[in-house]
Amino acid sequence: MNSKLLNSIGLFNYTAGTNYNFRYKTVGEKVNIYMDEILKESNIIPNEIYSCYQIHSNRVENINNESFQDFVYGKIILDTDGLITNEKNIALVTKFADCTPIILFDPINKVQASVHSGWRGTSKKISEVAINKMKNDFNCKSENIYAFIGPSIDSSLYEVGNDVYEEFSDFRNRDKFFTPKENNKFILDMKGINKEILLDNGIIEKNIEVSDYNTFTNNKLHSARRDSPNYGLNMIISIIK
Repeated sequence: MNSKLLNSIGLFNYTAGTNYNFRYKTVGEKVNIYMDEILKESNIIPNEIYSCYQIHSNRVENINNESFQDFVYGKIILDTDGLITNEKNIALVTKFADCTPIILFDPINKVQASVHSGWRGTSKKISEVAINKMKNDFNCKSENIYAFIGPSIDSSLYEVGNDVYEEFSDFRNRDKFFTPKENNKFILDMKGINKEILLDNGIIEKNIEVSDYNTFTNNKLHSARRDSPNYGLNMIISIIK
């Protein structure tokens, strides 16, 4: 399960589902065993692996940030939901259940970013933050950036309240992605609204791949809404070849 588009232009990526569980809080150091199995299966030996302790923010950090700490696999940074690097053979890892993982890659400048975009991160436009960081730190151009919007909960199933609707008040096409229901509830199209953010930031539509996998209905993927409270976490890993 991966982005064929990104693989074809030089960014290895792999999505791990229910065969593994990357929720460290639940499985502890087993995540290290799972990571080793995936790397062996993929015949990949990265120089280092970087991940985040995710908090639904819009913070995106370069792997050169000195705040990274040792983790059971590789390095981890706290209170962050996005990572960026221009180094080859460095693995970026994002965990998710029903939230939306997004990978960005500039094959010209060889820069990648990986972000975790739940509704909070989406309302704060974490993808826009990552794109701007690619531009400011590595001289990337929007027209050269490719994007993969990974598996997440389907737009017909993601029910949210009016509080979430109000968090998107500055989105010009908000009502395009929120379908009203009874009792002040809405259905939110996470993949659609994240794609809109990418397009608004100059990413060319043909350079965007959207996964058709739905975490809630696909038993090969973990889902927080389906499996709570004992849900697991999927993982997406990406490496510049």
